[in-house]
Amino acid sequence: MALLNELIIIDDKAGVSVYLQITNLFIHHIRQGRLRKGLKLPGSRELAGMLGINRMTVVAAYQELEAQGWIEMLPKKGTFIKATLPLLSPKALAGDVADFQLPAQPGFIYDKKRIIPVGSSNLPSAGKLAFNDGFPDVRLAPIEELTRCMRSLSRLSANKKYLLYGDAQGTLLLRRTLANFLCDTRGLSITAENILITNGAQMGIFIAASVIISPGDAVIVGVPGYNMANMTFQQLGAKLIYVPVDEEGIDTNAIEKLCEKKKIRMVYVIPHHHNPTTVTLSPERRMHLLSLATKYRFAVIEDDYDYDFHYSSKPIMPMASYDSQGNVIYIGTLTKTFAPAVRLGFIVAPKEFIQTGTNFRKIVDTQGDSLLENAIAELYKDGTIVRHIKKSVKLYKERRDHFCDCLQKELSDQVSFKVPDGGMSVWTTSLQHDLKVIARKAFDHGLIMKDGTSYDIGRQRFNAVRLGFASLNFKEQLQAVKIIKEVTAM
Repeated sequence: MALLNELIIIDDKAGVSVYLQITNLFIHHIRQGRLRKGLKLPGSRELAGMLGINRMTVVAAYQELEAQGWIEMLPKKGTFIKATLPLLSPKALAGDVADFQLPAQPGFIYDKKRIIPVGSSNLPSAGKLAFNDGFPDVRLAPIEELTRCMRSLSRLSANKKYLLYGDAQGTLLLRRTLANFLCDTRGLSITAENILITNGAQMGIFIAASVIISPGDAVIVGVPGYNMANMTFQQLGAKLIYVPVDEEGIDTNAIEKLCEKKKIRMVYVIPHHHNPTTVTLSPERRMHLLSLATKYRFAVIEDDYDYDFHYSSKPIMPMASYDSQGNVIYIGTLTKTFAPAVRLGFIVAPKEFIQTGTNFRKIVDTQGDSLLENAIAELYKDGTIVRHIKKSVKLYKERRDHFCDCLQKELSDQVSFKVPDGGMSVWTTSLQHDLKVIARKAFDHGLIMKDGTSYDIGRQRFNAVRLGFASLNFKEQLQAVKIIKEVTAM
């Protein structure tokens, strides 16, 4: 612990024995928080060598600290600062101050209200079930294949360069591999120059919107809609205009009427399995929106986060695959394929926009994880990801059917829902009870679920919530549904 050389300074002219100086300095720095609770301290011989003093002096100081309850010496383990410190402190050195703790408030002035607060997304409490927002089952993720590939790549001397700063746009290997995959599966006529790798879709939305939006710009979003995207646009100073979402997706006729009256800078749309309602934007509305973008020269962010998970039929081609004018910014993610903690997403756009977005990304985050990016590329090339997607789609379809069957059998008189064509969640409307009450009671009974308030706009309240089914097996689904049934009966 080189830090002790700076903290334990012995004064030969202090008129206080050296071992007491050491004792009081340790107490002072423990109270100030510079030496944390539970910290393992160097042995007496090592510390004596660091301080240039006799070992028995350190032994005497340690014995005094142990007697006063500041440290504990455990056989065969070492010397540690105690996790529970004494309530009463010995007489302090002259000039000592009260216990130090970093203040809750900064000493400078800033406008904290300028930053929109975002709800916490902590890991679920141990022993509780959770209806998330629609995430994959991390127990199925091919993490072993990914880590094996990363280890293999890291052993190659030629890949050591990826431990240095690299291309903020993403590794060329992943961008080339992804361009081929998107061309083959989604009809996107692109090259590696049209792709920017991001740390998940949320970063992609933020980068794209930051490049497009200036404060005061009008941005159209669906209602109910994806709250995190809405907050991103608001944080950038956009004025949100809410357009209804029905069974065919966002109402493009309403968008056209708005364009006739005012300048629209951008439209944000989720074409597959809209968040939160899970509906898919119809082909007619996709073509209509593209024509409006060309006519009124606004940008379209097409957030196709759930493209690979379609159950009833083949997914509809992205608007980006038909966009000959360069108005669509296409955003996707690998989070749904692997796990939320694997932060990899992408932006597809005209080359000039990608270059601008890359410059902005450098300000936010110098680059991504080059080894991870190349490992993902290898898993695409050897077919691991494609096989995992096929396996997951089959399993999640079974889980969707089972979950909807549970809702119908156990809660048919309590909730209204439509079986989604794809995705990993069911948009569920409570018919008789306040979801805030249900969510609170469910938590007390071992189930974590949202209360639906994040989808409400002004006075418009939906009393509905997305219930993610993909991450729960049949038994867990049934347990969760029965908890809801139990609390609604109270």
